[in-house]
Amino acid sequence: MYTRSHTTIAVPPGATIKEQLEDRGMKQKEFAIRMDLSEKHVSKLINGEVQLTADVAHRLQIVLGIPAEYWNNLEALYRDDLIKIELENTLDSDKKIAKCFPYRQMAEYGWVPKTNDAKERVANLRSYFEVVSLDILANANLTNIVCRRLKITEQGDLALMAWAQHIKLEARDVQADAFNSKELKRAISTIRAMSLKSPDVFLPELKEILRKCGVILVLSPHLPGSYLQGATFMNDNHPIIGMTTRGKDADKFWFSLFHELAHILLDHIKQPEEMTKQRETEADAYAQEQLIPNESYRAFLKKKVYTAQSIQRFAKEIGIASGIVVGRMQNDGILKHQEMNSLKESYDFAR
Repeated sequence: MYTRSHTTIAVPPGATIKEQLEDRGMKQKEFAIRMDLSEKHVSKLINGEVQLTADVAHRLQIVLGIPAEYWNNLEALYRDDLIKIELENTLDSDKKIAKCFPYRQMAEYGWVPKTNDAKERVANLRSYFEVVSLDILANANLTNIVCRRLKITEQGDLALMAWAQHIKLEARDVQADAFNSKELKRAISTIRAMSLKSPDVFLPELKEILRKCGVILVLSPHLPGSYLQGATFMNDNHPIIGMTTRGKDADKFWFSLFHELAHILLDHIKQPEEMTKQRETEADAYAQEQLIPNESYRAFLKKKVYTAQSIQRFAKEIGIASGIVVGRMQNDGILKHQEMNSLKESYDFAR
């Protein structure tokens, strides 16, 4: 009959009704007849399973001689206590979830207020995610990230959720045109050529080109445990590409960007719940082909001359940064990971 939390016990008005019946030696069956209610309803009323309405309060006043205001007040107190109990019990659950988030790092980035108080952390995370309780984050409809399905039981996925939410919040300040996949396809060659420019030059241009295609690009600091270079998701009919800024080698940046663009252009973003290894492979293949056309790449490898000069000459021929060619060759095992790194550039994006 009673609902409890650590500090509150919610006692339904039915408990008082039961006491009144016991004092009068009246059975529930007789009481139901006098109240002109079904026995089932009276039983539920006594056990707090149905609300004590104003109509019932007036019937109680007539049958038991206790004012309707008294019963209405008991019902109001009971409902208020139920809310307090639910909030307290939810808080206990949310405290456990909150511990799994990289809260300290999020606070360092200014995403949430700094605090060591468990209740304050829960409140701040609820506000940050815009949910009444953190367990709601288990609902996949709130994420829709194309990289993979999220599970609230894994710390890495919670870090990814926190990172993705920051991307979404930042994207709200960007006014993008209506999404146009044809325009995006036409812009690919222009975007590719930007690899020859420095970040301070190409980044504003890149964001503007994507914005006109209806795509929002947001760069964000990396959160420990999220294990992502980038992710793509739909929000308010706009594809959003989020990319991390930690230790970003130029070749990794451009490959990650074209990988995420592939998810958009290959329509993977429309069905994020169906993301598979095959779709990830498709996105990888798209990025490789767009950055370094396979036919040109094979012709270059066929010569088997892998000097700095030959790599630079090949990169110039296909109009792309030398470091991207080095990164592809290292990934394919043609070069060791420590070879030709002098040709690679590392971007230092401001937060």
